[in-house]
This record gives sequence, C-alpha cells and structure tokens, in this order.
Amino acid sequence: EFIKLNNQFVVPLMANDRVTSMVVVSLSLETEPGLTEAVYAHEPKLRDIFLRVLFDHANMGGFGGSFTQSETLDLLRKALREVAQKEMGKEIRDVLIVDIARQDS
Repeated sequence: EFIKLNNQFVVPLMANDRVTSMVVVSLSLETEPGLTEAVYAHEPKLRDIFLRVLFDHANMGGFGGSFTQSETLDLLRKALREVAQKEMGKEIRDVLIVDIARQDS
C-alpha cells in the first residue's frame, strides 16, 4: 500500500546565516496493507522526525551541488526509512521521495 503524506516538506538551505535556497520534498510511505489510518494518526510525529532527517541532510551538504545523484538520494531514503520504522515498526517498508526540487535565491 502507498500512502502519500498530505503536505510537502520545505527545507531552508543556509549559508553565512542567511537562507540561500529552499528544497521542497514530497514523500509517500510504502506500507503493509491496512495502515493508512495508523499512518495518518501518526502523521504529526512522522513529519517531525522526517524534518529532523531532512534538516540534518541539509546541514551535511546533502542538498548542495548534484543533490539528485542516486547515491545521495539513497542515503536520504535510508535515513527516512530507519526513523519511520523506529516510530511505526517494520510494517513501513520504505519511504519514497516522489518529488524534490531546489529553488536558489
């Protein structure tokens, strides 16, 4: 089953104490069947932990340069999947990045 999270995630990219770019990410969860209600009930917590992962990724330079390279996105997917499974269990099979865009200032 695939469950699309309702809102996009917006991650500011900083340099010299100012926002230089914004990254917008849309995520979906691949789950065991029948988890839609449980996912939406946990969505505030999931959004919080996903934002932490996205901010950490940004602070490590993960959204700089060629940020859409497979290896870079695989690291991000893995980190998102790990926190989702920690929160909700192995019924969360994967976290899918369905849209990603960076807008530079």
